[in-house]
Amino acid sequence: MKMLPLKLDPIAFTLGPLSVHWYGLILGTGALVGLLLAIREGKRFGLSPDFFLDLMLFGVPSAIICARLYYVVFKWDYYGEHPGEIIQIWNGGIAIYGALIGALLCGFFYFRHRGYSFWRLVDICAPSLLAGQMIGRWGNYVNQEAYGGPVEESFLRHTLHLPAFIVDQMNVEGTYHHPTFLYESLWSLVGLIVLFVIRRQWKSLRAGEIFFAYVIWYSIGRFFIEGLRTDSLAFKGSDTLASLLKTLWTPMEWLGFQQGYLDPVYGNVRSSQLLAILAVIASIVLIAIRRQTGLAKERYSDPIVSSKPQPAAGAKDSDVAGSPEDGASGETRA
Repeated sequence: MKMLPLKLDPIAFTLGPLSVHWYGLILGTGALVGLLLAIREGKRFGLSPDFFLDLMLFGVPSAIICARLYYVVFKWDYYGEHPGEIIQIWNGGIAIYGALIGALLCGFFYFRHRGYSFWRLVDICAPSLLAGQMIGRWGNYVNQEAYGGPVEESFLRHTLHLPAFIVDQMNVEGTYHHPTFLYESLWSLVGLIVLFVIRRQWKSLRAGEIFFAYVIWYSIGRFFIEGLRTDSLAFKGSDTLASLLKTLWTPMEWLGFQQGYLDPVYGNVRSSQLLAILAVIASIVLIAIRRQTGLAKERYSDPIVSSKPQPAAGAKDSDVAGSPEDGASGETRA
């Protein structure tokens, strides 16, 4: 009888009665890396580290709360009967689109409070969001969740050439599954490189367009990867809509992939796939409208100016932040 691989313990360590989960440590690491990336780029515009540290202190809780609420709403049939589990995020169950909504809402009010343009600052933070998602997906790996449909062990070991520690963790109760957490993490890594390149090389880049590029890149990957999963949040939509999404997913079938099982009783439309399509369309439309109407006059490389008096230099952000060419920090791009 073949023994199953040893499953990773989701608890990293304990401090007395307190159990520290890998899931929380990984999410915290993602937030820290995102913070460091924002600080590095912000220095080029004269923004102090304190500005982004304050943003993280408000933004991370907002993102986690909205991410959990988003997930709970779509799983209310379960959580309505188990309300005590709503706060148990260490067991997984947060939605990235919910986290993005929470982070953007927090950012909007925080930037407005500090007198800065939302579009200028969200451009700086966009790579941080992608980096956080790239790292955060490994929390799903530890918890054995958010995986795809069943596959042969040989596909993981010999076709994808994945290391044993990933293959073994993708064995869930004797069945191997697509490591969709890994697919999305790698997609985010490539997207992070793309964002770094275009913000450095694309001289005509306008305010807000780094953020829109992030949304487009992530949403395209999420649409195709989501179709592989067996735990998608879903709802009962029209057959026409379900058929449209399935047709758009056809390129994955050409590559030999099959959609993960979705219980028709639960729903026939994966909410993340629909949101991904809408996000791509909305981003492209907004880029065009903002350029044609003149709303996107500022370029990414222009100085960032606050409309409100700022604390004295050395304590917080300067009143007028310098452009990359002015070299407020003298550092090069990441």
